[in-house]
Amino acid sequence: MKLIPAIDIINGQCVRLTKGDYNQKKIYNENPVDVARDLESRGFQYLHLVDLDGAKSSSPKNLYILNQIALTTNLKIDFGGGIKSEDSLIQALRSGASKVNIGSLAVRNPNLVKFWVLRYGADQIILGADVKDRKISINGWQENTELDILEFINDFSDSGVNHFVCTDIDKDGMMSGSSIDLYKDIVRHFPNIELIGSGGISSIDEIKELEDIGVNAVIIGKALYEGILDPDELVNAFH
Repeated sequence: MKLIPAIDIINGQCVRLTKGDYNQKKIYNENPVDVARDLESRGFQYLHLVDLDGAKSSSPKNLYILNQIALTTNLKIDFGGGIKSEDSLIQALRSGASKVNIGSLAVRNPNLVKFWVLRYGADQIILGADVKDRKISINGWQENTELDILEFINDFSDSGVNHFVCTDIDKDGMMSGSSIDLYKDIVRHFPNIELIGSGGISSIDEIKELEDIGVNAVIIGKALYEGILDPDELVNAFH
């Protein structure tokens, strides 16, 4: 089980949203680079870095923060938010991302994303399957679609994509538990993908349950920042 702490960025600050609502924003730190260094010092090896300004825009807006974190830590960073062109994908990789998260574009132009998978390799791309009532949402969760999560994963897994992060928007930031039934369904249909769970995770027991049902990694955000999960306990429990 990989533990992946999250840093979400708006206006260069480390923030968390509730249910993806930009109007329910809480600032936790003025300097995301300091947060990343502290996470690494606690024993974390991975980082989920989200450019929320970029997610609402047509391109990433906080690549300089990605670059600073990559230069000053050894964290393996997956970066998302605004990856909507090949140029932005290349910029993110050059700025230090080990993987890029693609969400909206995979819905709007799936053939282009499949081409990128062939060109840059499946190991450098994670598809973001952010859902509300099992339907994919895009553009920083501001737009709902009628595309079912299982259809979305099936289409891309057939094209060689292996890494998917699934966030239940209604669970995100609530610290009330994750979508166990949804993840069970995904694992049952797609046992060979790397599934990353995200949204609502707030206890070590819950993470162990996710591990037991076949989830490969978890993204943890608000529960860390609010002190619900102790980072040292967390690292010790899974290392």
